[in-house]
Amino acid sequence: MNPQFHADLDTVLASAATPGRASAMRAYMRDQFDFLGVGTPQRRLAAKPFLKRLKGSGADNLLLCASELWERPQREYQYVAIDLLAMHSKELNLAHIPELLRLAQNKSWWDTVDALASVISDILHYRHDGMDQALSHDNMWVRRIALLHQLGWRDKVDVDRLFRYCLALAHEKEFFIQKAIGWALRDYARHDPEAVRAFTQKEKHRLSALSYREANKHLATP
Repeated sequence: MNPQFHADLDTVLASAATPGRASAMRAYMRDQFDFLGVGTPQRRLAAKPFLKRLKGSGADNLLLCASELWERPQREYQYVAIDLLAMHSKELNLAHIPELLRLAQNKSWWDTVDALASVISDILHYRHDGMDQALSHDNMWVRRIALLHQLGWRDKVDVDRLFRYCLALAHEKEFFIQKAIGWALRDYARHDPEAVRAFTQKEKHRLSALSYREANKHLATP
């Protein structure tokens, strides 16, 4: 990647930073990551012109840039990497999903993992290539992506797959898996509330209390 890109990005992000905000952002992320102190709207506004210039540069270049940004110490650079991938997701294809899953396993937390799940969802475009393997992956965050890859698909959701994935991981005690199960079901309930209600009632003994509660959060009591 052109060093000038990184230098220019450093400059605009430093200018967009709010003094004193970095410590609050770090605390919100449980002191796991350093921050520059740039809010999401300010970051996207500052970085957008530089990211737009990469249009048509090719998937390999986009992924290289994202990988380089991922290695930077401040969290905003991982967010810029995700903005880059989301902006140019049409230049990526199914062959690039393993690289996105690799990024998800580095500096992992819900913020980057869920954003990468959205990029992967766009690439899949109502397909499920690699998601069965992701569901059984050793890394919990990759399994979370498998659970969430159909978010927003509404009538294009593979309902049998959704329910099967939820049950496959229902035994896990990990909060972020239990939460993802509930989130995936709640999202589909916006399209077919009766299907989700029937499924959660039938499988209540297998679902965690958290998953069940999240799935039914916006469903009226029958």
